[in-house]
Amino acid sequence: MTNPVVLITGALTGIGRATALAFAKDGARVVVSGRREAEGKALEAQLRSLGAKAAFIRADVRHEDDVRSLIDQTVKRFGRIDAAVNAAGTEGQPGPVVDQTAESYAATFDTNVLGTLLSMKHELRVMQPQGRGSMRIPGMVISRSRRW
Repeated sequence: MTNPVVLITGALTGIGRATALAFAKDGARVVVSGRREAEGKALEAQLRSLGAKAAFIRADVRHEDDVRSLIDQTVKRFGRIDAAVNAAGTEGQPGPVVDQTAESYAATFDTNVLGTLLSMKHELRVMQPQGRGSMRIPGMVISRSRRW
């Protein structure tokens, strides 16, 4: 597909950032998302300097309203979502399990599990009517070209 629209959560660091740069270099239209506005705007500028059509949309995947808005803004700007890379994740607080609090575990769970589920839910809301799309979670691929 020429110039696919790619949405990347957790795009400000690590795998998400590397993925955004790679797609931009390949000519994709890239929407990057994360929680930190300044870093997101800097990444958007870097992607544009590579010649990509790019946008940063601030979102926290732990909050469904943020995810819904991220998906809606992506479609409003580019008309569709061809691929989504759900790279938002956290290692949580380092240390032994016996030293972990319920709050720190919940924050990690909400980002890594709930955030991925909410992202997929709203990405599918767009991809199902399109009849195609691809979702990637680092280490996993969910693709469908016809029916979900």
